[in-house]
Amino acid sequence: MVYITSWDEFVERSVQLYKADPQSTRYCMKYRHSDGKLVLKVTDNKECLKFKTDQAQDAKKMEKLNNIFFALMARGPDVDMSEITGKEQMEAQPSKKGRGRKQ
Repeated sequence: MVYITSWDEFVERSVQLYKADPQSTRYCMKYRHSDGKLVLKVTDNKECLKFKTDQAQDAKKMEKLNNIFFALMARGPDVDMSEITGKEQMEAQPSKKGRGRKQ
């Protein structure tokens, strides 16, 4: 079990691992508050991918990875990945509302 240092590589390889064998792939998150470290692990009992971070901004990235896995699990491994990431980008843009009083 070697830690992958690049987030993009971890996401790409994790999705490939899931698509190869969705029935036996597991995804695990572990947060150690005392160390402030977050460890993500994806395994299919043959290959194990791990990513470790202590950066708070990586929590947003972890949420996006969760959304990708939820979509893959709900819609199947043949889902269009651009559809998943595009929806998140639209949600991230703040809506423009007026600041004045409602009349």
